Amino acid sequence: MSPLSAAGLHRFYRRGGSEVAALLDVGLACAPGETVAVTGPSGSGKSTLLALLAGLDNPDGGNVQVCGEQLSHRSARDGARLRARHIGVLTQSSGLLEHLSVLQNVRLAASLRRRAGGGGGPGADELLDRLGMSAVRRSRPASLSGGETARAGLAVALAGNPDVLLADEPTAEISSAEERDVLDLLQQCRPTHGATVLITHSDVVASRADRVLHLRDGRLVPG
Repeated sequence: MSPLSAAGLHRFYRRGGSEVAALLDVGLACAPGETVAVTGPSGSGKSTLLALLAGLDNPDGGNVQVCGEQLSHRSARDGARLRARHIGVLTQSSGLLEHLSVLQNVRLAASLRRRAGGGGGPGADELLDRLGMSAVRRSRPASLSGGETARAGLAVALAGNPDVLLADEPTAEISSAEERDVLDLLQQCRPTHGATVLITHSDVVASRADRVLHLRDGRLVPG
């Protein structure tokens, strides 16, 4: 069974009096343990695809399944429960709550996954140790460097051992040296039997994936 699959995804938006296609008949199926990179120019539909795969938005056609359960077109409550149970999302904004320490952010994410019926994996302290964040675990997000923020966001996404990891430009705001470190950590900590999908402009990030998909004008195209 694929931990994450999508079939026939279409998404349209209204712009003034016109309808604009963001995705047209996009499908993918991740093998257990596979990392897939999705590349393409700005405006190609990458962020739209990530939102659909995470269940943060619904397609106008097609559907997304996570661990054998349909994620698309569910009630907001059921969609949030499935996302919390199965999916960790790393966004460009890190997803960190500014009033909590790094450790508190990770513990909160792990507790939400447990309440949704998921959970397991390393505890918050162990996860931060593995990500080299021990020295700043009590720090607030505003005091972190770019690389530390990326690592803290990764820790939050991985808290509670999700089956699927979705990352939107995971190395966009960090140096090339920090990029290598974060990618090494992604490879070490990604879901072993689940799926990892990386949305990226970076050739370096794409080179670390098992498979690369290319989006252009809302369609998958040959590389």
